[in-house]
Amino acid sequence: MDRRLLILATGMFAMGTDNFVVAGILPDVAASLHTSIGLAGLMVTFYALTYAVAAPVMAAVTGNWPRKLLLISALGIFVVGNAVSALAADLQWVLFARALAGFGAALFSPTALGVASAVAAPERRGRALATVTAGLTAATALGSPMGTFIGGFGSWRMTLWFVTALGIVAMIGVWAMLPSVARPASVRLQERLAPVRDVRIALTLLTSLFAFGGFLMVYTYAGVVLERVTHGDESVLAGLFLLWGVAATAGNLLSGRLVDRFESRTLINAMLWIAVINFCALPWTSAHAFGAAIALVIWGVCGWGLLVPQQHRLVQISPHIAPLVLALNNTATYVGLACSGLLGGALIPRIGGQYLSLIAAVLIAMAFVFAEAAHRYVRRPIIRHRESVNMRTTIE
Repeated sequence: MDRRLLILATGMFAMGTDNFVVAGILPDVAASLHTSIGLAGLMVTFYALTYAVAAPVMAAVTGNWPRKLLLISALGIFVVGNAVSALAADLQWVLFARALAGFGAALFSPTALGVASAVAAPERRGRALATVTAGLTAATALGSPMGTFIGGFGSWRMTLWFVTALGIVAMIGVWAMLPSVARPASVRLQERLAPVRDVRIALTLLTSLFAFGGFLMVYTYAGVVLERVTHGDESVLAGLFLLWGVAATAGNLLSGRLVDRFESRTLINAMLWIAVINFCALPWTSAHAFGAAIALVIWGVCGWGLLVPQQHRLVQISPHIAPLVLALNNTATYVGLACSGLLGGALIPRIGGQYLSLIAAVLIAMAFVFAEAAHRYVRRPIIRHRESVNMRTTIE
């Protein structure tokens, strides 16, 4: 295994852990800073929204920067953001630091994928991208439960110091092991956003926004949603997160195989509707350990399993600009996470954490509407082509 790819994967692991670990420490943060769960949930919103907005903008702005310098700078910003979060004495400083960490992640993640593609031989480029992306997937299965478990022994500040340490390891590794990489061709922001004008792509991106908004709304406030089964014990919550992460990884791998055998539409619709049913039942299944475990497995498989057919659909629509539309899909996912964090924080005082999954189910059902609309627009050129062929056959 190429050590350069592993060190980039370590950076992605740190980014993913930072994104997902907050869900496990929100109750502790709220109690420590004497604020509400909803306001503490803004930690997720500030991180995700900064990432979503900054990623495409900074990719255009820094297009001509040396890649190694950009990666080290991004990790440095990420480390400072998490260190300030761990030291902050009030919520305002925590939120500022979360935005700073999100900015570092927005600089690092797209650059790391581009560098992985550049340093690998053409015939191994796919494996290189998969290796680096595996760092993000591993964060859901290992990083988030580990961070939550560490917080259970100490405090939420220890969890953020853990993430800071991961960032430092990645930064030292990039500085020591990564050679200079050729700069890619510069792409303007206007060119990066141009695909959104294609209604098929826009509808597919809206599918991701609403679907992952629903999935990750429940994850963000999992400490409250699952309180009846965890009783506030962070070690139990860490165990449930581990189960969710393993199911998510399995769902992602299984979906990769299924998408080569079945139509993307079939997989997307199946996963969305299974998720809707699962979340509608969650207020009652989450009252018991066994029911909560089954619900988390279904949730993990469907949530991360949806990512592959969504990506597959986008690549089918625009294969010539696949990296660009996949980056936009990533942005849509983070916008969904940011907005659902705000919505969930506003709703918990009114409906309680127990019933938050019902709102998430509505968002996922709306994602189905956008997915079906996208499918209809994708089919139109095929239908027109068939009609044209039939017309020629009739004339002849």
